[in-house]
Amino acid sequence: MEVERVQEIANFSKETIPEEFIRTTYEQPALTTVQGTVLEVPVIDLSDPDEEKVVRAIVDASSNWGMFQVVNHGIPHETVRKLKEVGKAFFELPPQEKEAYAKSPGSQSIEGYGTKLQREVEGKKAWVDHLFHKIWPPSEINYQFWPKNPPSYRKNNEEYAKHMHGVVDKLFRCLSLGLGLEGNEMKEAMGGDNMVYLLKINYYPQCPQADLALGVPAHTDMSAITILVPNDVQGLQACKDDHWYDVEYIPNALIVHIGDQIEIVSNGKYKSVLHRAKVNKEKTRISWPVFVEPPSDLEVGPHPKLVNEAYPPKFKSKKYSQYCFCKLNKTPQ
Repeated sequence: MEVERVQEIANFSKETIPEEFIRTTYEQPALTTVQGTVLEVPVIDLSDPDEEKVVRAIVDASSNWGMFQVVNHGIPHETVRKLKEVGKAFFELPPQEKEAYAKSPGSQSIEGYGTKLQREVEGKKAWVDHLFHKIWPPSEINYQFWPKNPPSYRKNNEEYAKHMHGVVDKLFRCLSLGLGLEGNEMKEAMGGDNMVYLLKINYYPQCPQADLALGVPAHTDMSAITILVPNDVQGLQACKDDHWYDVEYIPNALIVHIGDQIEIVSNGKYKSVLHRAKVNKEKTRISWPVFVEPPSDLEVGPHPKLVNEAYPPKFKSKKYSQYCFCKLNKTPQ
């Protein structure tokens, strides 16, 4: 194998981890987490018939937290269970079988099985392997990155994608109405029905020095919104008022992150959430975020109706692909 996978390192590292995985003191979870306090981010019932109440709750959460959880979201529990089942099964395959889906070195595509995602600062590595592939729209799907094993992988992911549309439409409608726009305008500003749904499976193996490592370092998502399903191993942390907190795990909820593109289109009213993932000493954590993104060639900037003399644009307009390139390579926007 050209790249050493974290899952393989974890199999041989029983007491210590390689130096490159030990974060600096200002990042280590044991030193930087507010202990004994779990962050109870807003929980919103998407089935509430009072739309104004739901809009208010989403606006408040998106403006003040950049993150919330939704319950009664309409995706059947069984659909979510099957998504998790096949994703976990993929990572339990023999290494050579997983490598068949690895992204090729130098590839410009984010899709595929891999370990490193972006330019690593100070040479530090994240304790995670991942699988990326698009699940919508059909014209964007490249099945070469969809595992053929387990056999039900494709069926279960397509079922999940089908149900995801209702959640996405509801969220965008509420975010749009909350800005005083028409219900469809926020979604249209992101590409409408051409928005891309990019699934990622994060696989964080158990880590003997979990207090010193991070699964994913602090970041905001490049997407418009991110809709995440975790397994039952707590690991998500959010930054609130310059402090890091564990985010409460709620069974059957979806975790929603406001991403950079929503912050841009809302001209800063909605805030992209700074978050990270810690790892666990005894258990493997897995999460399934879906990044809902504009098409790569779509130019994204503050919505014209939200910009005037009193509220000048806070962000430059640019193609989404250009934005991603700058962010992944840590060059100025």
